[in-house]
Amino acid sequence: MSITVHFTSRDGDRHTAIAEPGDNLLRVAQAAGMPLEGTCEGQMACSTCHVVVAAEWFDRLAEPSEEEEDMLDLAANVRRTSRLSCQVDLTPELDGLEVEIPAESHDARLF
Repeated sequence: MSITVHFTSRDGDRHTAIAEPGDNLLRVAQAAGMPLEGTCEGQMACSTCHVVVAAEWFDRLAEPSEEEEDMLDLAANVRRTSRLSCQVDLTPELDGLEVEIPAESHDARLF
Protein backbone atom coordinates (compact mmCIF):
# COMPACT_ATOMS: atom_id res chain seq x y z
CA MET A 1 0.00 0.00 0.00
CA SER A 2 1.33 3.41 -0.91
CA ILE A 3 0.81 6.66 0.97
CA THR A 4 0.09 9.93 -0.80
CA VAL A 5 1.54 13.12 0.67
CA HIS A 6 0.60 16.57 -0.58
CA PHE A 7 3.12 19.39 -0.15
CA THR A 8 2.34 23.06 -0.62
CA SER A 9 5.53 24.90 -1.50
CA ARG A 10 6.39 28.37 -0.27
CA ASP A 11 5.20 29.80 -3.61
CA GLY A 12 1.80 28.12 -3.19
CA ASP A 13 2.33 25.32 -5.69
CA ARG A 14 0.99 21.90 -4.75
CA HIS A 15 3.20 18.84 -5.18
CA THR A 16 2.15 15.24 -4.60
CA ALA A 17 4.54 12.48 -3.58
CA ILE A 18 4.00 8.75 -3.19
CA ALA A 19 5.60 7.04 -0.20
CA GLU A 20 5.63 3.64 1.44
CA PRO A 21 4.65 2.89 5.04
CA GLY A 22 7.65 3.54 7.29
CA ASP A 23 9.14 6.18 4.99
CA ASN A 24 10.35 9.32 6.69
CA LEU A 25 8.61 12.58 5.70
CA LEU A 26 11.94 14.41 5.25
CA ARG A 27 13.25 11.86 2.75
CA VAL A 28 9.94 11.84 0.87
CA ALA A 29 9.94 15.64 0.69
CA GLN A 30 13.53 15.75 -0.55
CA ALA A 31 12.82 13.10 -3.19
CA ALA A 32 9.89 15.25 -4.34
CA GLY A 33 12.21 18.26 -4.74
CA MET A 34 10.95 20.20 -1.72
CA PRO A 35 13.45 22.72 -0.29
CA LEU A 36 14.04 20.97 3.04
CA GLU A 37 17.73 20.82 3.72
CA GLY A 38 17.79 18.43 6.68
CA THR A 39 21.30 19.54 7.56
CA CYS A 40 21.64 17.06 10.42
CA GLU A 41 20.32 14.19 8.26
CA GLY A 42 17.49 13.41 10.66
CA GLN A 43 19.51 13.45 13.88
CA MET A 44 17.30 16.20 15.36
CA ALA A 45 20.21 18.58 15.74
CA CYS A 46 18.79 21.38 13.59
CA SER A 47 15.45 22.70 12.40
CA THR A 48 16.09 22.89 8.64
CA CYS A 49 13.34 20.34 7.94
CA HIS A 50 10.57 22.30 9.68
CA VAL A 51 7.14 21.84 8.08
CA VAL A 52 3.63 22.89 9.00
CA VAL A 53 1.12 20.05 9.03
CA ALA A 54 -2.47 20.85 8.05
CA ALA A 55 -4.56 21.18 11.22
CA GLU A 56 -6.89 18.33 10.29
CA TRP A 57 -3.90 15.96 10.09
CA PHE A 58 -1.87 17.13 13.06
CA ASP A 59 -3.58 15.02 15.73
CA ARG A 60 -3.03 11.88 13.67
CA LEU A 61 0.74 12.17 14.08
CA ALA A 62 2.65 10.62 16.96
CA GLU A 63 3.33 13.11 19.75
CA PRO A 64 6.55 15.11 19.29
CA SER A 65 9.33 14.41 21.76
CA GLU A 66 10.67 17.08 24.08
CA GLU A 67 13.84 17.17 21.97
CA GLU A 68 11.82 17.87 18.83
CA GLU A 69 9.92 20.65 20.57
CA ASP A 70 13.26 22.16 21.67
CA MET A 71 14.51 22.12 18.06
CA LEU A 72 11.28 23.69 16.82
CA ASP A 73 12.01 26.60 19.15
CA LEU A 74 14.89 27.41 16.76
CA ALA A 75 12.79 27.38 13.59
CA ALA A 76 11.37 30.54 12.02
CA ASN A 77 7.60 31.16 12.13
CA VAL A 78 6.70 28.04 14.08
CA ARG A 79 2.98 27.42 14.32
CA ARG A 80 0.86 25.18 16.51
CA THR A 81 1.01 22.39 13.92
CA SER A 82 4.73 22.66 13.17
CA ARG A 83 6.83 19.52 13.13
CA LEU A 84 10.31 18.44 12.10
CA SER A 85 9.75 16.33 9.02
CA CYS A 86 12.64 14.04 10.01
CA GLN A 87 10.56 12.92 12.99
CA VAL A 88 7.43 11.99 11.06
CA ASP A 89 7.30 8.35 10.00
CA LEU A 90 4.51 7.67 7.54
CA THR A 91 1.80 5.14 8.31
CA PRO A 92 -1.24 4.04 6.26
CA GLU A 93 -3.39 6.29 8.49
CA LEU A 94 -1.51 9.28 7.05
CA ASP A 95 -2.52 8.59 3.44
CA GLY A 96 -3.44 12.00 2.00
CA LEU A 97 -1.33 13.99 4.50
CA GLU A 98 -1.19 17.74 3.78
CA VAL A 99 2.05 19.57 4.60
CA GLU A 100 3.13 23.17 3.99
CA ILE A 101 6.76 24.12 3.39
CA PRO A 102 7.40 27.40 5.26
CA ALA A 103 8.50 30.39 3.20
CA GLU A 104 11.72 30.54 5.21
CA SER A 105 12.81 27.08 4.04
CA HIS A 106 15.94 27.06 1.91
CA ASP A 107 17.95 24.11 0.75
CA ALA A 108 21.60 25.04 0.28
CA ARG A 109 22.09 21.77 -1.63
CA LEU A 110 20.06 23.25 -4.51
CA PHE A 111 22.33 26.26 -5.10
